[in-house]
Amino acid sequence: MKKKWLCALALAAALNFSTAEAVYTPPKVPEDIYQWVQSSERMNYFFNKKEMCYGVDSKGHVDLERLIVPVIKTYDHVQIEDVRMKRSWRMESTDDLGDLAGEANYLTFNIPRGVVTVEALDLIDSHFWTIEHSEPKKEVVIADLTEKSRDGIFYRAILAYEKDHRTEILSHTKGTLTEEEQERFEKEEKRHAKELKKRKEKEEREKREKEQQKQEAE
Repeated sequence: MKKKWLCALALAAALNFSTAEAVYTPPKVPEDIYQWVQSSERMNYFFNKKEMCYGVDSKGHVDLERLIVPVIKTYDHVQIEDVRMKRSWRMESTDDLGDLAGEANYLTFNIPRGVVTVEALDLIDSHFWTIEHSEPKKEVVIADLTEKSRDGIFYRAILAYEKDHRTEILSHTKGTLTEEEQERFEKEEKRHAKELKKRKEKEEREKREKEQQKQEAE
């Protein structure tokens, strides 16, 4: 069965398929659902902030150490052709890749270990329907990725988002915290709220100082 990767929304894809770079436009990803992180020379990286959630154990208890995140990477024309060429070199069929537009993954983060597992990988078309499904179950140690690694930047951005949006992510999770975990969670959130406030105040102060320095220089 085909699967659609945009919360079952009817999305009008803005993909004008062509092998010519000048007329190729990747499909538009809705910003109210997906958070853009970066764009490389080959891909655009987004994660689903509406369906990001924590894991749940067999008893229905939330596991705050396990983060589940659907992501999408839209390809440019070079990456699309690269996927097709590699298929051809391996003597594999490219018949289903005529409308290839990117890939969608399900990621599971073990937050304390700093490990992310690529649970599933779907090649998707310009309407965000699955063309091909695989389950690589690939584990990646985030600390092993360099600061310039595109995947490293992407994974660290997701974890940074989780740190600042835990209450929101918990609301997406179909499970409950134990009383002990609820108490610990509330204490941690209060502490983080204070840290976040200080961080924003520092950023605002630095911004004002830069603006003042710019005015003085003029």
